[in-house]
Amino acid sequence: MKAYAAVDLGASSGRVMVGRVGPDSLELAEAHRFPNRPVRTPEGLRWDILALYAGVLDGLRAAGPAVDSVGIDSWAVDYGLLDADGALLGNPVHYRDARTEGVAEKVWATVPAGELYASTGLQYAPFNTLYQLTAARDSAQLAHAERLLLIPDLLSYWLTGEQGTELTNASTTQLIDPRTRDWSYDIASRLGIDLGLFAPLRQPGDSAGMLRAEVLEETGLSGPVPVTVVGSHDTASAVAAVPAVAERFAYICTGTWSLAGLELDAPVLTEASRAANFTNELGLDGTVRYLRNIMGLWLLQECVRAWGEPELGELLRGAARVPALRSVVDAGDAVFLAPGRMPERIADACRGSGQPVPESRAEITRCILDSLALAHRRAVDEAQVLADHPVDVVHIVGGGTRNALLCQLTADACGLPVVAGPTEAAALGNVLVQARAHGLVGDLAGMRGLLARTQPSTRYEPQGGTARWRAAEARLAAR
Repeated sequence: MKAYAAVDLGASSGRVMVGRVGPDSLELAEAHRFPNRPVRTPEGLRWDILALYAGVLDGLRAAGPAVDSVGIDSWAVDYGLLDADGALLGNPVHYRDARTEGVAEKVWATVPAGELYASTGLQYAPFNTLYQLTAARDSAQLAHAERLLLIPDLLSYWLTGEQGTELTNASTTQLIDPRTRDWSYDIASRLGIDLGLFAPLRQPGDSAGMLRAEVLEETGLSGPVPVTVVGSHDTASAVAAVPAVAERFAYICTGTWSLAGLELDAPVLTEASRAANFTNELGLDGTVRYLRNIMGLWLLQECVRAWGEPELGELLRGAARVPALRSVVDAGDAVFLAPGRMPERIADACRGSGQPVPESRAEITRCILDSLALAHRRAVDEAQVLADHPVDVVHIVGGGTRNALLCQLTADACGLPVVAGPTEAAALGNVLVQARAHGLVGDLAGMRGLLARTQPSTRYEPQGGTARWRAAEARLAAR
């Protein structure tokens, strides 16, 4: 067996996991977990990238001394800017920062929204890298920048001294053509975005270099240790770890966000797809992640934070006793994007749509879970129609697999069986791409077969029919 360190950075925490892979075995253990706390500065909301890098080094130290490779995945769209000496020009801006408000309309005045979608296949989200770069156009940092590195590529550069732009994450910038799997040079040119800022594209499985001598000394790892390019967008790694044994499946990657959709061979670039706000991001082995972004467990995380961190299990037990579908909100609504006052904002949304206003913590929690399940249903149903790709089962991976109530509600809402697991899907996908690069596993189907044989899962059968969910969907649409 060989040991692979998977650096997996989420929007609220980071972790370094160690995967041990053999011909028919796959084990995963946590080496180190650390918080990811954004900082609000006078300039706006920023990532504490130095604290994240310190967490990575601490994790590699805990993973050692013998590691055969390292891979890094993280959230998408955000980046760091480097000067001519390769030094970071400032803390990366957080995607929830307000600087992109109103920017999309300026972009669409040059490249209409329909044309932009037909060229890049990316859903509208105010924080897409394209809008961030447009917002930063007149900034001193961008004027002095010689290189732009997306977050996992930045950390990889600090570990190895080598620069690159991993493709699955680059596809979230809204500057990649999903048909050619290369930069959309025409779009970038028309919007005045210099693609020369980006390091050369590289694919999952490529080499990202070797750990620098200083990193080996600081972590105590026995060198040489290669860094392997993985699906560096955490959703790309998570989808690679969906333990599907047939092609007719949908997936929901759950965590701070819910990413719900299908794995396809080609993008869907129709106007109907754009109107439904589905995105075409790139996955492993020529695949397309056709999905919709849903606000996800962020809604509950923010409520828990506002309530002073009560015990989650008790909240869920209380929510299970609340009548189903009493009140629902649109879990994809941008009104919930910013942090702060989440319980009040959910109550306001229910009040504004003429529904009963949830008041207790249990009622608000149930409203969130019902709303997420309803959003999952809508995304899975619409994706099947838009892509002409029917499914028989829904796979839930990520942190939401621990939430049995959400998994059962999703099965009920979709009217399909739900298979929940693995929880650490992004880290497992990260590990398996490293293992494949070193010849230990085969193609994507082989990776998934190994996951299905070695990782626990729970199956939820739909209960109660979908009529009440259709009624709730109609009620929400009519507001």
